[in-house]
Amino acid sequence: MLKNIEKNMTKEQRLKKRYRAEKRFKMYGLISVSLAVIFVLILVQNIFSKGSSAFSRTMIEVEVNYDSSLLELDSPINQNSLKDADFYDLAVESLLKIYPAKDSKEERQILRLFSPDYEFEIKDFLIKNPNKIDQVVPVKITASDDIDQLNKGNFPRDLPEDRRRVSNYQLNIYDNLVEKEKINKKFNNYLFTKGDSRDPELAGIGGSLMGSFFTIIICLILSFPIAIMASIYLEEFAPKNKITDFIEININNLAAVPSIVYGLLGLGILLSVMEFPRSTPLVAGITLSLMTLPRIIIPCRASLKAVPPSIREAALSVGASKFQTVFHHVVPLAMPGTLSGTIIGLAQALGETAPLILIGMVAFVVDIPSSPVDPSASLPVQVYLWSEQAERGFVEKTSATIMMLLGFLIVMNFIAVYLRQKFEKKWN
Repeated sequence: MLKNIEKNMTKEQRLKKRYRAEKRFKMYGLISVSLAVIFVLILVQNIFSKGSSAFSRTMIEVEVNYDSSLLELDSPINQNSLKDADFYDLAVESLLKIYPAKDSKEERQILRLFSPDYEFEIKDFLIKNPNKIDQVVPVKITASDDIDQLNKGNFPRDLPEDRRRVSNYQLNIYDNLVEKEKINKKFNNYLFTKGDSRDPELAGIGGSLMGSFFTIIICLILSFPIAIMASIYLEEFAPKNKITDFIEININNLAAVPSIVYGLLGLGILLSVMEFPRSTPLVAGITLSLMTLPRIIIPCRASLKAVPPSIREAALSVGASKFQTVFHHVVPLAMPGTLSGTIIGLAQALGETAPLILIGMVAFVVDIPSSPVDPSASLPVQVYLWSEQAERGFVEKTSATIMMLLGFLIVMNFIAVYLRQKFEKKWN
């Protein structure tokens, strides 16, 4: 019956039916793309709305009397004597002057308005400005996380006192300081110059940033030359037989292996057997280089295949050897695609978390690593660590770290696209 109906349809009706089907397909595609863009925008907006405040920190201005007698400084006063001096009593005395306190309980509440580093910040100011000795100087000190979030509007102050981390007494002090214009914001350089901390206002990504840098450099140094040499041999020199077919199949399979398997490999061989130092960028770089190898070999071989056979034939016809043909003509022409594939592979390695967790890079590391054998974290692991913290300050630090990670990935992918478009040859 359906066949008879189709036979009786005119040519014009059939064309209209195909056009309607084409319009529906375009509409479905447009809806799919629009939904994908909407979800991406929601994700980006959510991350930026939570993380943008992490790039500033709240400062409280305090009048500090750098009394040399209280510091017990001996003449002559120099940098060494200032570094050895005890600033605790001077710092506490200066902080307690911002608001009258009746007892020790209220004094403790005043001190909790500031970050635990208040003594060191007061000390660093005098070390940088030794001419301020025996003078009363206004010094800006980092506020505690609770006051920081209150000043940024992230702290609900209308809750009952027993449900708030900031007491009514501390709120009164805060309002008094705001009225006197003693509270302000400044760029949060701690975010980039400090390592991890238990206090959100002092925590930074400096350690994880250096850890990711060392990791990616080691990954590049190990994976890029090995992948290039393997690709050139398999594509240009290796005979086509069952052995090379078996190798090619396994390379494709390794590219699809979950990253956590490579973490198990690094844990079982690099740490347990070879006894490499745990939680270091060295182990992380070697582990990620194993994961990245097949992801570089595949686009490199594809780039070598894309070079027209006429290039090889022309080089051989003028007397070039096989080696000269490959390395002087084929490889340079395939390099744009190879480099873009390498950068994309490194970008994927930069965002990996599971293998780094298995090799111990989830340890709490305060110091910023100065070499690849120093313990450190990485940017994705830092996100994982901070996402488990309950404080609101770590929530914004988590989003800010994601913003930095996304920025690096976007830049690396942009470089890959630029290299391909800039140097890729168009063959007719």
